[in-house]
Amino acid sequence: MTTIKAAITQATWTGDKESMLAKHEKFVETAAAAGVQVICFQELFYGPYFGNVQDQKYYEYAESVPGPTTARFAELARRHNMVIVLPVYEEEQPGVLYNTAAVIDADGSYLGKYRKHHIPHLPSFWEKFYFRPGNLGYPVFDTAVGKVGVYICYDRHFPEGWRALGLGGAELVFNPSATKPGLSNRLWELEQPAAAAANQYFIAANNRIGTESDEFGDAAVTFYGSSYFVDPRGNYVGEVASTDTEELVVREIDLGVVREVRGDWQFYRDRRPDSYDSIVAP
Repeated sequence: MTTIKAAITQATWTGDKESMLAKHEKFVETAAAAGVQVICFQELFYGPYFGNVQDQKYYEYAESVPGPTTARFAELARRHNMVIVLPVYEEEQPGVLYNTAAVIDADGSYLGKYRKHHIPHLPSFWEKFYFRPGNLGYPVFDTAVGKVGVYICYDRHFPEGWRALGLGGAELVFNPSATKPGLSNRLWELEQPAAAAANQYFIAANNRIGTESDEFGDAAVTFYGSSYFVDPRGNYVGEVASTDTEELVVREIDLGVVREVRGDWQFYRDRRPDSYDSIVAP
């Protein structure tokens, strides 16, 4: 049986970390009742999206990985036999901080983490103030539901990482994000379906919703949700989520389609890494 039930969230900022953690615990409970076997939360899920300002106080949201949040959700993962992908703000040591996603298996075991590689630094996305570039490669996690990868937000603009995840055997890649209207809208529609088709796996892309004006005042941006799943042919699985409503997006996906599509289109056989030197030239 290769069909699994997967979920992603799009949620508003409540105003404090503890209530965000509690909100996402409820998402897990609701997902479990719906038979979900794997869930991924939005980027930096337990805090505001602080990248739109540069303020040292937001360093306080960083924690070790594994650490208190991974331990808290590991118990839920074990209780509900559910794989959980947790996008958190990681402190490796004081002043060494990463935008990270931890992966917890369905038995509650910590499988490892992915650190966001590509760090933007432009208006409303001052992320180099908060994060070092990732340095753990592009791991693919062998979970209870299959081979799972993670790529975070701005990463999605760079095709090389998508391909590295495919070469690592990924069947389902999560792309938790915090994306505002403007230049990104059309890319949001294009990039993940194109990456899914080019690399022949499922992608689940989720985005925040709401305007965090209580936190940032006039500096706040509005996130537009529109979370979705796409299959290895680049087709949406079900409907795209709303632009302004909190949602738990649940979809059934057949991982057997990965093998089917790779049989139809032999992209991995026909690729020419010997001719791609210029891609990685500095």
